[in-house]
Amino acid sequence: MGNGNGPLSGAVIAVAGAGGPAGRATLLRLAEAGATVIGADNDPERLSEAVDAARYASGGASVIGDTVDLLDLQSTRDWAAHIEKDFGRVDGLVHLVGGWRGSETFTKTSLDDWDFLELLLIRTVQHTSLAFHEALQRSERGRYLLISAAGASAPTAGNAAYASAKAAAEAWTLAMADYFRKAGGPDGPTSAAAILVVKALVHDAMRADRPNAKFAGFTDVKDLAEGIADVWDESAAEVNGKRLWLTEKP
Repeated sequence: MGNGNGPLSGAVIAVAGAGGPAGRATLLRLAEAGATVIGADNDPERLSEAVDAARYASGGASVIGDTVDLLDLQSTRDWAAHIEKDFGRVDGLVHLVGGWRGSETFTKTSLDDWDFLELLLIRTVQHTSLAFHEALQRSERGRYLLISAAGASAPTAGNAAYASAKAAAEAWTLAMADYFRKAGGPDGPTSAAAILVVKALVHDAMRADRPNAKFAGFTDVKDLAEGIADVWDESAAEVNGKRLWLTEKP
């Protein structure tokens, strides 16, 4: 399994929401580090393109794509079970499922935006965490990583729905971290749930579309992928229940 002798050689890592730019960068970085990477997305075509790109760029590494409906708990449980059955272990779940809705002012906030974001940003976290937590606890280096936004800690008037959904997803992830802490007993956790915080993400296509934009404080998807891979360099006790900031704190 994996791609030889990298720092994640032998690891099996699932990536939820793998079809977007951040997913592409993460599939590639984890594959380069030697992991077997299983990406999921609800868009089969986008997922296939991301998997093929990561395989090609990493020299034919073990990158696999599964079309999974993460809004369906049983489908998500089935995905987790088949990964552990096929590969013997699950060492990570990287949660990249994203989406944004906002408004000009607080007064103009639409609760339809909340309904949309609650499913995308909270329900998918609930499903992946419930589906994968036991397999991650069985791993000696299990990691559950949520990608969150600085706005969860400092919401703005027009981002009430988005910031609230992100804050709820963070709280859910921290509850999972407490599960890992308790499961580790007096010796401390052997697996971890952590939150990587960005202001927003930027990628090459965005820069090409807006060549004069500064994207101040934004995190490049390649740097995000690097930050994700780095979490496995730290002990579970060092990262469990932590917010790991990839941008300045608000």
